[in-house]
Amino acid sequence: MRAPSSAASRTPIGERELIWMMALLMACNAFGIDAILPALDVLAGDLGAQGNNRQFVVGAYLLAAGIGTLVPGAFADRYGRRPVLFTALFFYITLSIACALATSFDMLIVLRALQGFFAAGIIALPPAIIRDRVGGDKMARLMSLIFVIFLLVPAVAPSIGQGVLILFGDWRHIFGAMAVAGVAMTAWVYVRLPETLHEEDKQEIRIPVIARNMKAAITLRETIGYTLGSALVFGGLFGFINSSQQLIGEAFGAGDRFPLIFAICAGCMAIANWSNSRIVERFGARRVSHVALFAFIAVAAAQLYYANQPDETLWTFVPLMAANMSLLGFIGANFGSIALQPFKHIAGAASSAQGFLRMTSGAALGAYVGYLYDGTARPLATALLATAVLSLVFVLFSERGSLFGPPEPEEA
Repeated sequence: MRAPSSAASRTPIGERELIWMMALLMACNAFGIDAILPALDVLAGDLGAQGNNRQFVVGAYLLAAGIGTLVPGAFADRYGRRPVLFTALFFYITLSIACALATSFDMLIVLRALQGFFAAGIIALPPAIIRDRVGGDKMARLMSLIFVIFLLVPAVAPSIGQGVLILFGDWRHIFGAMAVAGVAMTAWVYVRLPETLHEEDKQEIRIPVIARNMKAAITLRETIGYTLGSALVFGGLFGFINSSQQLIGEAFGAGDRFPLIFAICAGCMAIANWSNSRIVERFGARRVSHVALFAFIAVAAAQLYYANQPDETLWTFVPLMAANMSLLGFIGANFGSIALQPFKHIAGAASSAQGFLRMTSGAALGAYVGYLYDGTARPLATALLATAVLSLVFVLFSERGSLFGPPEPEEA
Protein backbone atom coordinates (compact mmCIF):
# COMPACT_ATOMS: atom_id res chain seq x y z
CA MET A 1 0.00 0.00 0.00
CA ARG A 2 1.15 3.51 -0.85
CA ALA A 3 1.57 5.81 2.13
CA PRO A 4 1.08 9.58 1.90
CA SER A 5 4.24 10.43 3.78
CA SER A 6 7.45 8.94 5.06
CA ALA A 7 6.15 9.27 8.62
CA ALA A 8 3.11 7.19 7.79
CA SER A 9 5.40 4.70 6.05
CA ARG A 10 7.59 4.35 9.15
CA THR A 11 4.62 3.92 11.45
CA PRO A 12 1.84 2.08 9.58
CA ILE A 13 -1.66 2.75 10.83
CA GLY A 14 -2.77 0.08 13.26
CA GLU A 15 -6.14 -1.54 13.70
CA ARG A 16 -7.07 0.58 16.72
CA GLU A 17 -6.20 3.89 15.05
CA LEU A 18 -7.99 2.84 11.87
CA ILE A 19 -11.13 2.02 13.85
CA TRP A 20 -11.07 5.42 15.54
CA MET A 21 -10.42 7.22 12.26
CA MET A 22 -13.22 5.48 10.35
CA ALA A 23 -15.62 5.95 13.26
CA LEU A 24 -14.94 9.67 13.56
CA LEU A 25 -15.19 10.15 9.80
CA MET A 26 -18.66 8.65 9.90
CA ALA A 27 -19.34 10.62 13.07
CA CYS A 28 -18.91 13.88 11.14
CA ASN A 29 -22.08 12.85 9.37
CA ALA A 30 -23.84 12.05 12.64
CA PHE A 31 -22.68 15.33 14.15
CA GLY A 32 -24.03 17.14 11.09
CA ILE A 33 -27.44 15.61 11.80
CA ASP A 34 -27.76 15.59 15.58
CA ALA A 35 -25.93 18.70 16.80
CA ILE A 36 -28.58 20.98 15.32
CA LEU A 37 -31.53 19.18 16.98
CA PRO A 38 -31.68 21.31 20.18
CA ALA A 39 -31.64 24.48 18.06
CA LEU A 40 -34.54 23.57 15.74
CA ASP A 41 -37.02 25.69 17.72
CA VAL A 42 -34.77 28.76 17.65
CA LEU A 43 -33.78 28.16 14.03
CA ALA A 44 -37.42 27.80 12.96
CA GLY A 45 -38.29 31.04 14.73
CA ASP A 46 -35.39 32.96 13.19
CA LEU A 47 -36.03 31.75 9.63
CA GLY A 48 -39.83 31.57 9.74
CA ALA A 49 -40.29 27.80 9.42
CA GLN A 50 -43.78 26.53 10.23
CA GLY A 51 -44.86 23.43 12.19
CA ASN A 52 -43.18 20.15 11.23
CA ASN A 53 -41.24 21.88 8.43
CA ARG A 54 -38.34 22.32 10.85
CA GLN A 55 -37.67 18.58 10.42
CA PHE A 56 -36.51 19.23 6.85
CA VAL A 57 -33.22 20.55 8.28
CA VAL A 58 -32.50 16.92 9.20
CA GLY A 59 -34.55 15.13 6.54
CA ALA A 60 -33.04 17.02 3.58
CA TYR A 61 -29.52 16.16 4.74
CA LEU A 62 -30.35 12.48 5.24
CA LEU A 63 -32.12 12.03 1.91
CA ALA A 64 -29.47 13.90 -0.09
CA ALA A 65 -26.70 11.94 1.66
CA GLY A 66 -28.42 8.72 0.63
CA ILE A 67 -28.57 9.84 -3.00
CA GLY A 68 -24.98 11.08 -2.81
CA THR A 69 -23.63 7.72 -1.66
CA LEU A 70 -24.26 6.41 -5.17
CA VAL A 71 -21.42 8.58 -6.53
CA PRO A 72 -18.13 8.20 -4.60
CA GLY A 73 -17.71 4.42 -4.66
CA ALA A 74 -17.02 4.11 -8.39
CA PHE A 75 -14.43 6.90 -8.27
CA ALA A 76 -12.87 5.35 -5.17
CA ASP A 77 -12.58 2.01 -6.99
CA ARG A 78 -10.67 3.75 -9.78
CA TYR A 79 -8.61 6.53 -8.17
CA GLY A 80 -8.35 5.28 -4.58
CA ARG A 81 -10.04 5.97 -1.27
CA ARG A 82 -7.96 8.99 -0.19
CA PRO A 83 -8.75 11.45 -3.02
CA VAL A 84 -12.48 10.80 -2.74
CA LEU A 85 -12.40 11.23 1.05
CA PHE A 86 -10.61 14.58 0.71
CA THR A 87 -13.20 15.76 -1.80
CA ALA A 88 -16.07 14.78 0.51
CA LEU A 89 -14.44 16.49 3.49
CA PHE A 90 -13.84 19.68 1.48
CA PHE A 91 -17.53 19.96 0.64
CA TYR A 92 -18.55 19.07 4.21
CA ILE A 93 -16.45 21.95 5.55
CA THR A 94 -17.39 24.48 2.86
CA LEU A 95 -21.13 23.80 3.03
CA SER A 96 -21.11 23.84 6.85
CA ILE A 97 -19.83 27.41 6.63
CA ALA A 98 -22.43 28.21 3.95
CA CYS A 99 -25.23 26.87 6.21
CA ALA A 100 -24.04 29.16 8.98
CA LEU A 101 -24.50 32.11 6.62
CA ALA A 102 -27.99 31.13 5.35
CA THR A 103 -30.46 34.01 5.28
CA SER A 104 -33.72 32.08 4.74
CA PHE A 105 -35.20 28.71 5.61
CA ASP A 106 -35.46 27.67 1.96
CA MET A 107 -31.82 28.60 1.42
CA LEU A 108 -30.79 26.56 4.46
CA ILE A 109 -32.69 23.48 3.22
CA VAL A 110 -30.99 23.70 -0.18
CA LEU A 111 -27.56 24.06 1.44
CA ARG A 112 -28.25 21.16 3.79
CA ALA A 113 -29.23 18.97 0.84
CA LEU A 114 -26.03 19.94 -0.98
CA GLN A 115 -24.00 19.29 2.16
CA GLY A 116 -25.48 15.81 2.53
CA PHE A 117 -25.02 14.98 -1.16
CA PHE A 118 -21.41 16.09 -1.58
CA ALA A 119 -20.24 14.82 1.81
CA ALA A 120 -21.65 11.34 1.17
CA GLY A 121 -18.14 9.94 0.75
CA ILE A 122 -17.56 10.08 4.50
CA ILE A 123 -20.51 7.67 4.84
CA ALA A 124 -19.84 5.36 1.89
CA LEU A 125 -16.07 4.86 2.06
CA PRO A 126 -15.27 3.69 5.63
CA PRO A 127 -16.97 0.28 5.08
CA ALA A 128 -15.09 -0.09 1.79
CA ILE A 129 -11.78 0.75 3.49
CA ILE A 130 -12.45 -1.87 6.16
CA ARG A 131 -13.47 -4.40 3.47
CA ASP A 132 -10.14 -3.70 1.72
CA ARG A 133 -8.40 -5.09 4.79
CA VAL A 134 -10.60 -7.83 6.28
CA GLY A 135 -13.65 -9.99 5.52
CA GLY A 136 -15.95 -12.52 7.14
CA ASP A 137 -17.20 -12.04 10.69
CA LYS A 138 -14.02 -10.13 11.53
CA MET A 139 -15.34 -7.31 9.37
CA ALA A 140 -18.56 -7.37 11.40
CA ARG A 141 -16.47 -7.14 14.58
CA LEU A 142 -14.48 -4.15 13.31
CA MET A 143 -17.62 -2.42 12.04
CA SER A 144 -19.24 -2.95 15.44
CA LEU A 145 -16.25 -1.32 17.15
CA ILE A 146 -16.48 1.55 14.66
CA PHE A 147 -20.15 1.97 15.49
CA VAL A 148 -19.37 2.05 19.22
CA ILE A 149 -17.25 5.16 18.73
CA PHE A 150 -19.44 6.53 15.95
CA LEU A 151 -22.53 6.37 18.18
CA LEU A 152 -20.88 8.24 21.01
CA VAL A 153 -21.17 11.33 18.80
CA PRO A 154 -24.98 11.17 18.43
CA ALA A 155 -25.08 10.61 22.18
CA VAL A 156 -23.26 13.86 22.92
CA ALA A 157 -23.96 15.90 19.76
CA PRO A 158 -27.25 17.41 21.02
CA SER A 159 -25.51 18.40 24.26
CA ILE A 160 -22.67 19.99 22.27
CA GLY A 161 -25.20 21.78 20.09
CA GLN A 162 -27.09 23.01 23.14
CA GLY A 163 -23.81 24.10 24.75
CA VAL A 164 -22.83 26.06 21.64
CA LEU A 165 -26.29 27.62 21.58
CA ILE A 166 -26.04 28.67 25.22
CA LEU A 167 -22.46 29.90 24.91
CA PHE A 168 -22.87 31.90 21.71
CA GLY A 169 -26.64 32.41 21.65
CA ASP A 170 -26.83 31.65 17.93
CA TRP A 171 -27.60 28.39 16.12
CA ARG A 172 -25.24 29.43 13.30
CA HIS A 173 -22.21 28.63 15.45
CA ILE A 174 -23.27 24.96 15.49
CA PHE A 175 -22.52 24.80 11.78
CA GLY A 176 -19.18 26.46 12.52
CA ALA A 177 -18.42 23.60 14.92
CA MET A 178 -19.16 21.14 12.09
CA ALA A 179 -16.61 22.90 9.88
CA VAL A 180 -13.97 22.73 12.61
CA ALA A 181 -14.58 18.99 13.02
CA GLY A 182 -14.19 18.53 9.26
CA VAL A 183 -10.86 20.39 9.23
CA ALA A 184 -9.52 18.22 12.06
CA MET A 185 -10.50 15.00 10.27
CA THR A 186 -8.97 16.18 6.99
CA ALA A 187 -5.62 16.76 8.69
CA TRP A 188 -5.68 13.35 10.40
CA VAL A 189 -6.58 11.45 7.22
CA TYR A 190 -3.92 13.29 5.22
CA VAL A 191 -1.14 12.45 7.67
CA ARG A 192 -2.05 8.90 8.72
CA LEU A 193 -4.30 7.04 6.27
CA PRO A 194 -2.51 5.03 3.55
CA GLU A 195 -4.25 4.11 0.32
CA THR A 196 -6.05 0.80 0.92
CA LEU A 197 -7.18 0.09 -2.64
CA HIS A 198 -4.91 -2.54 -4.19
CA GLU A 199 -3.66 -1.84 -7.69
CA GLU A 200 -5.08 -5.10 -9.04
CA ASP A 201 -8.56 -4.18 -7.73
CA LYS A 202 -8.83 -0.87 -9.60
CA GLN A 203 -11.91 -0.62 -11.80
CA GLU A 204 -12.44 1.34 -14.98
CA ILE A 205 -14.50 4.53 -14.99
CA ARG A 206 -16.90 3.37 -17.65
CA ILE A 207 -20.66 3.51 -17.28
CA PRO A 208 -21.18 -0.16 -18.23
CA VAL A 209 -18.54 -1.29 -15.70
CA ILE A 210 -19.93 0.91 -12.92
CA ALA A 211 -23.49 -0.13 -13.69
CA ARG A 212 -22.52 -3.82 -13.75
CA ASN A 213 -20.73 -3.59 -10.39
CA MET A 214 -23.50 -1.66 -8.70
CA LYS A 215 -26.20 -3.88 -10.15
CA ALA A 216 -24.39 -6.92 -8.76
CA ALA A 217 -24.21 -5.29 -5.32
CA ILE A 218 -27.95 -4.67 -5.07
CA THR A 219 -29.40 -7.64 -6.93
CA LEU A 220 -27.59 -10.63 -5.47
CA ARG A 221 -30.25 -12.58 -3.60
CA GLU A 222 -27.90 -13.51 -0.77
CA THR A 223 -27.39 -9.84 0.15
CA ILE A 224 -30.31 -7.72 -1.11
CA GLY A 225 -32.54 -8.74 1.79
CA TYR A 226 -29.99 -7.43 4.26
CA THR A 227 -29.63 -4.11 2.43
CA LEU A 228 -33.39 -3.56 2.28
CA GLY A 229 -33.87 -4.92 5.78
CA SER A 230 -31.42 -2.45 7.29
CA ALA A 231 -33.00 0.36 5.25
CA LEU A 232 -36.35 -0.43 6.82
CA VAL A 233 -35.30 -0.69 10.45
CA PHE A 234 -33.11 2.40 10.18
CA GLY A 235 -35.96 4.22 8.47
CA GLY A 236 -37.83 3.80 11.72
CA LEU A 237 -34.82 5.13 13.60
CA PHE A 238 -34.59 8.15 11.28
CA GLY A 239 -38.28 8.75 12.01
CA PHE A 240 -37.39 8.97 15.69
CA ILE A 241 -34.49 11.33 15.00
CA ASN A 242 -36.68 13.60 12.85
CA SER A 243 -39.45 13.88 15.42
CA SER A 244 -37.47 13.37 18.64
CA GLN A 245 -37.26 17.04 19.62
CA GLN A 246 -41.01 17.50 19.23
CA LEU A 247 -41.91 14.11 20.69
CA ILE A 248 -39.76 14.41 23.81
CA GLY A 249 -40.03 18.17 24.24
CA GLU A 250 -43.70 18.68 23.42
CA ALA A 251 -45.59 15.39 23.78
CA PHE A 252 -43.81 14.39 26.99
CA GLY A 253 -42.92 17.91 28.18
CA ALA A 254 -39.23 17.16 28.72
CA GLY A 255 -37.61 19.70 26.42
CA ASP A 256 -34.95 20.70 28.95
CA ARG A 257 -33.94 17.04 29.31
CA PHE A 258 -33.93 16.28 25.59
CA PRO A 259 -30.11 16.12 25.17
CA LEU A 260 -29.83 13.74 28.14
CA ILE A 261 -32.64 11.47 26.94
CA PHE A 262 -31.24 11.39 23.41
CA ALA A 263 -27.80 10.59 24.85
CA ILE A 264 -29.22 7.67 26.85
CA CYS A 265 -30.84 6.14 23.77
CA ALA A 266 -27.77 6.60 21.56
CA GLY A 267 -25.50 5.43 24.38
CA CYS A 268 -27.48 2.19 24.67
CA MET A 269 -26.92 1.64 20.96
CA ALA A 270 -23.18 2.22 21.38
CA ILE A 271 -22.99 -0.28 24.28
CA ALA A 272 -24.83 -2.84 22.16
CA ASN A 273 -22.34 -2.40 19.31
CA TRP A 274 -19.47 -2.95 21.75
CA SER A 275 -21.19 -6.10 23.00
CA ASN A 276 -21.69 -7.24 19.41
CA SER A 277 -17.97 -6.81 18.72
CA ARG A 278 -17.24 -9.21 21.57
CA ILE A 279 -19.55 -12.01 20.46
CA VAL A 280 -20.02 -11.78 16.68
CA GLU A 281 -16.93 -13.78 15.66
CA ARG A 282 -17.93 -16.55 18.06
CA PHE A 283 -21.62 -16.82 17.16
CA GLY A 284 -21.63 -15.31 13.66
CA ALA A 285 -23.20 -12.17 12.25
CA ARG A 286 -26.27 -14.05 11.06
CA ARG A 287 -27.15 -15.68 14.35
CA VAL A 288 -26.65 -12.50 16.36
CA SER A 289 -28.57 -10.22 14.00
CA HIS A 290 -31.45 -12.65 13.48
CA VAL A 291 -32.02 -13.04 17.21
CA ALA A 292 -31.84 -9.25 17.61
CA LEU A 293 -34.41 -8.72 14.85
CA PHE A 294 -36.93 -11.01 16.54
CA ALA A 295 -36.34 -9.19 19.83
CA PHE A 296 -36.77 -5.84 18.04
CA ILE A 297 -40.19 -6.94 16.76
CA ALA A 298 -41.25 -7.91 20.30
CA VAL A 299 -40.13 -4.59 21.79
CA ALA A 300 -41.76 -2.63 18.95
CA ALA A 301 -45.02 -4.44 19.64
CA ALA A 302 -44.77 -3.33 23.28
CA GLN A 303 -44.08 0.23 22.11
CA LEU A 304 -47.21 0.21 19.97
CA TYR A 305 -49.28 -1.12 22.88
CA TYR A 306 -48.16 1.64 25.25
CA ALA A 307 -48.42 4.32 22.55
CA ASN A 308 -52.11 3.50 22.20
CA GLN A 309 -52.74 3.98 25.91
CA PRO A 310 -54.21 7.39 26.81
CA ASP A 311 -51.74 7.92 29.64
CA GLU A 312 -48.40 6.93 28.09
CA THR A 313 -45.55 8.63 29.89
CA LEU A 314 -41.91 9.38 29.30
CA TRP A 315 -41.05 6.55 31.70
CA THR A 316 -42.57 3.91 29.41
CA PHE A 317 -41.46 5.50 26.14
CA VAL A 318 -37.75 6.00 26.91
CA PRO A 319 -36.90 2.48 28.21
CA LEU A 320 -38.57 0.84 25.22
CA MET A 321 -37.00 3.23 22.72
CA ALA A 322 -33.61 2.69 24.34
CA ALA A 323 -34.14 -1.08 24.18
CA ASN A 324 -34.89 -1.00 20.46
CA MET A 325 -31.93 1.29 19.76
CA SER A 326 -29.81 -1.23 21.67
CA LEU A 327 -31.10 -4.02 19.44
CA LEU A 328 -30.21 -1.96 16.37
CA GLY A 329 -26.64 -2.21 17.63
CA PHE A 330 -26.81 -5.97 16.99
CA ILE A 331 -28.50 -5.49 13.59
CA GLY A 332 -26.87 -2.58 11.75
CA ALA A 333 -23.18 -3.51 11.56
CA ASN A 334 -23.98 -7.19 11.03
CA PHE A 335 -26.49 -6.61 8.23
CA GLY A 336 -24.05 -4.22 6.52
CA SER A 337 -21.15 -6.66 6.77
CA ILE A 338 -23.19 -9.58 5.44
CA ALA A 339 -24.37 -7.46 2.50
CA LEU A 340 -20.83 -6.32 1.58
CA GLN A 341 -19.16 -9.68 2.14
CA PRO A 342 -19.21 -11.05 -1.46
CA PHE A 343 -17.84 -7.86 -3.04
CA LYS A 344 -14.21 -7.55 -1.95
CA HIS A 345 -12.91 -6.55 -5.41
CA ILE A 346 -15.59 -3.90 -5.98
CA ALA A 347 -16.02 -2.80 -2.36
CA GLY A 348 -16.24 0.91 -3.23
CA ALA A 349 -19.00 0.53 -5.82
CA ALA A 350 -20.81 -2.04 -3.69
CA SER A 351 -20.66 0.17 -0.59
CA SER A 352 -21.98 3.11 -2.62
CA ALA A 353 -24.80 1.17 -4.25
CA GLN A 354 -25.90 -0.46 -1.00
CA GLY A 355 -25.48 2.80 0.89
CA PHE A 356 -27.61 4.59 -1.71
CA LEU A 357 -30.41 2.08 -1.39
CA ARG A 358 -30.15 1.96 2.38
CA MET A 359 -29.88 5.71 2.98
CA THR A 360 -32.43 6.96 0.43
CA SER A 361 -35.05 4.40 1.45
CA GLY A 362 -34.37 4.90 5.14
CA ALA A 363 -34.25 8.70 4.92
CA ALA A 364 -37.44 8.95 2.85
CA LEU A 365 -39.23 6.58 5.22
CA GLY A 366 -37.86 8.44 8.23
CA ALA A 367 -38.99 11.80 6.84
CA TYR A 368 -42.46 10.39 6.22
CA VAL A 369 -42.69 8.89 9.71
CA GLY A 370 -41.44 12.10 11.28
CA TYR A 371 -43.91 14.19 9.31
CA LEU A 372 -46.77 11.99 10.57
CA TYR A 373 -46.03 13.21 14.11
CA ASP A 374 -49.41 14.00 15.67
CA GLY A 375 -48.49 14.86 19.24
CA THR A 376 -48.19 11.18 20.27
CA ALA A 377 -45.75 8.29 19.86
CA ARG A 378 -48.26 6.23 17.84
CA PRO A 379 -46.94 6.94 14.31
CA LEU A 380 -43.39 6.14 15.40
CA ALA A 381 -44.35 2.93 17.21
CA THR A 382 -46.45 1.74 14.27
CA ALA A 383 -43.57 2.39 11.88
CA LEU A 384 -41.03 0.57 14.07
CA LEU A 385 -43.15 -2.58 14.23
CA ALA A 386 -44.11 -2.55 10.54
CA THR A 387 -40.57 -1.97 9.29
CA ALA A 388 -39.14 -4.68 11.54
CA VAL A 389 -41.63 -7.27 10.30
CA LEU A 390 -40.93 -6.34 6.67
CA SER A 391 -37.20 -6.50 7.38
CA LEU A 392 -37.63 -10.08 8.61
CA VAL A 393 -39.45 -10.94 5.38
CA PHE A 394 -36.54 -9.60 3.29
CA VAL A 395 -33.97 -11.48 5.37
CA LEU A 396 -35.95 -14.69 4.95
CA PHE A 397 -35.88 -14.09 1.19
CA SER A 398 -32.08 -13.71 1.15
CA GLU A 399 -31.58 -16.74 3.38
CA ARG A 400 -34.11 -18.85 1.43
CA GLY A 401 -36.15 -19.34 4.59
CA SER A 402 -33.27 -20.62 6.74
CA LEU A 403 -32.12 -18.37 9.59
CA PHE A 404 -29.34 -18.48 12.21
CA GLY A 405 -26.50 -19.52 9.86
CA PRO A 406 -23.03 -20.40 11.22
CA PRO A 407 -20.06 -18.00 11.59
CA GLU A 408 -17.96 -17.14 8.54
CA PRO A 409 -14.14 -17.17 8.42
CA GLU A 410 -12.18 -13.93 8.01
CA GLU A 411 -11.23 -14.37 4.37
CA ALA A 412 -14.08 -14.58 1.90
